[in-house]
Amino acid sequence: MDKTITKIPISSIVFDEDIYPRKGIDPRRVGIFAENIRDGFTFEPIEVEPDPGKPGRYRLLDGAHRWNAYKSTGITEADAIIKNLDGIDPLLYAAKKAIGPKQLTEEEARDTARRAYTRNSSLSSADIGKAIGRARRTVDSYIADLRAATQLGMDLKIFRMNRLGIPQDRIAKRLGAPQQTISGHLPKMATLPNPVNADLARGFTVSQVAEKHNWTEPMVWSLALKDKEDLERFKELGWGLRTWDQWEWNDCDKRFGDDWPGRIPAQLIAHILFYFSQQNDLILDPMAGGGVTPDTCLALSRRCWAFDMTDRPETRPEIEPHTWTISTAHQLNSSSVKEVSWPVSSKEKPDLVIFDPPYFDKKASDYDENSISALPKKEYLEFLEALFAVLKQNAKKTTRLAFINADWRDFQNKPAAEESRKGSILIDDYLSILNKTGWRHTHIIQAPMSAQRFSAVVVSAMQKKRILGVTSRYVIVLKQQ
Repeated sequence: MDKTITKIPISSIVFDEDIYPRKGIDPRRVGIFAENIRDGFTFEPIEVEPDPGKPGRYRLLDGAHRWNAYKSTGITEADAIIKNLDGIDPLLYAAKKAIGPKQLTEEEARDTARRAYTRNSSLSSADIGKAIGRARRTVDSYIADLRAATQLGMDLKIFRMNRLGIPQDRIAKRLGAPQQTISGHLPKMATLPNPVNADLARGFTVSQVAEKHNWTEPMVWSLALKDKEDLERFKELGWGLRTWDQWEWNDCDKRFGDDWPGRIPAQLIAHILFYFSQQNDLILDPMAGGGVTPDTCLALSRRCWAFDMTDRPETRPEIEPHTWTISTAHQLNSSSVKEVSWPVSSKEKPDLVIFDPPYFDKKASDYDENSISALPKKEYLEFLEALFAVLKQNAKKTTRLAFINADWRDFQNKPAAEESRKGSILIDDYLSILNKTGWRHTHIIQAPMSAQRFSAVVVSAMQKKRILGVTSRYVIVLKQQ
């Protein structure tokens, strides 16, 4: 690491208690240092690192008493070494520097060990011990309760991801742990559900068991419905099975998926899974949003690889972060060919793709600012075309694509007779680009959005102005040409 000495302003240095291993500053030591400074004594440079949250400022790593002495004597600049820690925990680095002239007290060592482990549970006891000047066994005793809680959390994440068919290497990358650690946890997966299964056997409800054991309801359902056929699962979940090509529900099943812009009913996903996949099939959800698809896959015993641009590693470890970015790959004749990146390198290909993207313009203000919902019409359709193409490239010949979307018409404050085709995106626009990229539809299923969101006042105003609203939504199911 860099040992270059630089003069930096005292005022640019920040004292951050989060990375300070001691309980406080000793005024007596500061006074001694200040007296030495007045007598012309020269100290070793203090050590700092660039403050990640404050450009142009530095966090103090070593030399807190010297820094306070400089301030008390009116010195405006000090010799400093600016460190790049390259991923080393700054708290542990500061602790290691602190034990030079004076050992950390027992309380300080224990507190530092616990804070370091809470910040990064992949740290070993040996690594923490080297920094705070304590034996590995001592550190084990400091963090035993934290490790037990963290490992339970880790086990549940691994259990969830493993049950959804995510490979070990991707689980390790997602959880920031060595693959050997993941392999070591996997044998526990056979016994982890035992307490949950025991309570289910005693007659407790799924919601009661989920609350007691701090599991999500979909994870408990995955155990409660084990070895049952899909029809039995529908019955126990309280979902009536629609036998025709019109699927309609008044509300989302709040047991599945997070509260999310454009959230779709788990019942809708379940019907797609029932008709177009089998248990243990691999389902791909390129834009998983609130996680309705992986949750429903857990309940219906499907594997699922899910991706989304919004990263929620603690609450949604099974949804891997990925932003589908479009680029101009090359020229073909007189037109450019657009491409998007594929998120995984794997020989296995999905049996079914469920693609429910943010709809054009609808709820654009509720999504991330980089959401495709806010794209202009031309760019929105170009993006979908590029994504349909890459889905085809990474699918099997037998893979089905279930594309969920709605007609877009600018009907706000405009009588139906005055609407024009300009600016609209209708089902035939989607079919056109799907066909262009090598997909042919086998089913167009009506799955309208609930009209209950329109109040009586709104409906009355629309009727007076002859406005024709939109509740249409379609599930277009396709196969490759």
